[in-house]
Amino acid sequence: MDVRTVNGVFGTLLAGHRRRANLTQEGLAERTGLSVRSIRDLENGRVARPRPSTLRLLAEALRLTAAERERLLAAARPEPATPRQLPLDVPGFAGRGPQLAALDTLATGAVRIAVLTGLAGVGKTALAVHWAHRVSGRFPDGQLYADLRGFGPTGAIADPAEVLRAFLEALDVPPARIPDGPDARSALYRGLLATRRMLVVLDNARDDDQVRPLLPGAGPSAVLVTSRDRLTGLVALTGARPLTLDVLVEAEARALLAARVGAGRLATDAAAASRIVTATAGLPLALTMVAARVASHPAFPLAAFADDLGVTADLQRVFSWSYGALPEPAAQLFRLLGLHPGPDVTVPAGAALAGRPVAATAPLLAELARLHLVIEHRPGRFLLHDLVRDYAAAIAAPDPEASDRLYRHLLAEAGAAAAALQPQWLAPVPSPASTPPMDAARRFFTAEQQVLAAAVRQAAERDLPAYPWQLAWCLAAWFAPSGRWRDNAAVQRVALEAARRRADPVGTATASRMLARAETRLDRLGDAEAHLHDALRLYRELADAGGQAQTLHNLAEVLQMTGRSEQAVAATGEAVALYRRAGHRDGEARSLNALGWLHALAARYSETIACCTAALAVQRERGDRNGQAATLDSLAFAYHRLDLPDRAAGAAEEAIRLFRESGDRYHEAETLGRLGDIRLATGDHPAAADAWRTAVRIFDELGDPAADGLRRRLDGVTGGGDHAVHRQDRAPRSPGS
Repeated sequence: MDVRTVNGVFGTLLAGHRRRANLTQEGLAERTGLSVRSIRDLENGRVARPRPSTLRLLAEALRLTAAERERLLAAARPEPATPRQLPLDVPGFAGRGPQLAALDTLATGAVRIAVLTGLAGVGKTALAVHWAHRVSGRFPDGQLYADLRGFGPTGAIADPAEVLRAFLEALDVPPARIPDGPDARSALYRGLLATRRMLVVLDNARDDDQVRPLLPGAGPSAVLVTSRDRLTGLVALTGARPLTLDVLVEAEARALLAARVGAGRLATDAAAASRIVTATAGLPLALTMVAARVASHPAFPLAAFADDLGVTADLQRVFSWSYGALPEPAAQLFRLLGLHPGPDVTVPAGAALAGRPVAATAPLLAELARLHLVIEHRPGRFLLHDLVRDYAAAIAAPDPEASDRLYRHLLAEAGAAAAALQPQWLAPVPSPASTPPMDAARRFFTAEQQVLAAAVRQAAERDLPAYPWQLAWCLAAWFAPSGRWRDNAAVQRVALEAARRRADPVGTATASRMLARAETRLDRLGDAEAHLHDALRLYRELADAGGQAQTLHNLAEVLQMTGRSEQAVAATGEAVALYRRAGHRDGEARSLNALGWLHALAARYSETIACCTAALAVQRERGDRNGQAATLDSLAFAYHRLDLPDRAAGAAEEAIRLFRESGDRYHEAETLGRLGDIRLATGDHPAAADAWRTAVRIFDELGDPAADGLRRRLDGVTGGGDHAVHRQDRAPRSPGS
């Protein structure tokens, strides 16, 4: 059920109560103090989440009984998200009957946590995913899945805090409401799952410490953990049921082989089938790869495959056997996949590695999947088992040209997506020929952020020039708007260390500045200021006016936040001059607005108007809608303080429209709050209430705590409370880069 359906139920219920009370919409508006438009929007289902004070006013005005009130409140609550995160089911799954039956105790609620352990390649993930699909209907609130990558390269092991972020986002928690600290994230996660019946699959866990923060706590949800480690501490602490997965018994191995190659073919040479089962030692990974080769040669007798395998076949031999069966183009691609940073690869990335067209690469990946050297775990995304990845890396010869093609491909895609998200940023990466639509750019980063972060680490480890800090800069365009400052700080530190090792002044300056932006948001102002001074020194040595301007703009924010307002004014003024010298008019205009805002905080309103008017002229010429909106908001504040209500309201209303058109909902709500202040000062309480009500609704939808302060303001207007002026003394809005 989506929000619109829930609100439709609420609206119908509200209208029914109103009619039974013999009230018109106008009558209910008068009795509650709400506007007629608000009543109409509520009944038409246009309000996403009616606020508690509105519900209280409605219940009291309609004189609802306790039961009626509870039903109305329940109808106002949106249905929670129902994530479906399981990877694709395993085709041709066979055997494991006792283990499936044991796991079924999770679905019945008899056991809440199970730990499935076993050696590499024994089929833990296949069993977990297959069982999860089989019982998904018993978990009506959805399934969460995470590959914890516990036994991959050290830098690729999943951070529990980032897994929690992904889970919270899947549970519809707005980015602004996701806490920074892992403990706070874990607490929010446990609270959200307390009453939900969900299945959580934590695959390939490294150790107890990685798993503990991801457990949902008390409630009806179930957890399945897979690991090569026995996780004895987790079992002892939580009472989890341990299940050890051994190799397949002969009957199960024959069933798997039959599912892949056909029972009839096995029956023609039962002795050869038994020899294949014996040679692969019942290890599903090995048996599946052998079965794939058998299936690809339907005319060959089974004895030929059994003879090739010999008496026993270790995994390396099976891998080499499957690899040896590949045509050379596919074999070359497999070797090159050992150079990919992981965790998974797309067809375009594979094409870049191989130096082939995408259309010619897709069949090669399909061939690798057919032989089970890769797994298409998501549509269009191919994963290598970590043992297979180790084998590919072992046989891959160094190929600087292939690596360079891959990194150029990643940088081109990430650079275009970053330019789409942050068109006003002064980019230190090659300019894209075209940019994707904003929604497509967001989808790109959502899908590729793990690959790009791994690429930053790999490029740094291989001491590749420029790529670490350039890719990190692209990631900042994604991390910054969504408030992912810890993620941003992590990749920028790797990039900064790599740039310093290579004595790369441009990379060092860029990574220092981007790291400082993250540190500023994480309230590490001393570290941020030190990195900004480092960046400023390097940009001056490079005679890079644009880089100096960006750094001074960022530094001004730190200075203002630490109480050095006049130094902030001086830094911003210098940034304006440097942007002008660099010919970067977007940056010049945004710094002019920041300078105007700093003047406004010091009650120098005539200077504010002069700076912001100049900024607005440039932004209108350049088509910078978001910049125009921010500048108009600053002008609205100044006009309001100068007691020019008509001009203040006009500027605020235009800013709101432009923020709305540019999709900047947070600042739309912030300016709606200012418009409410302006309307209140003229005595137009209904208009002030309307503006604040809309702002509260947006802040609530974003999960931003700013809603609480405006809600108190709104209650004061509608209930006769304090009407003190609401002032929003924010830091100067940064151009972001």
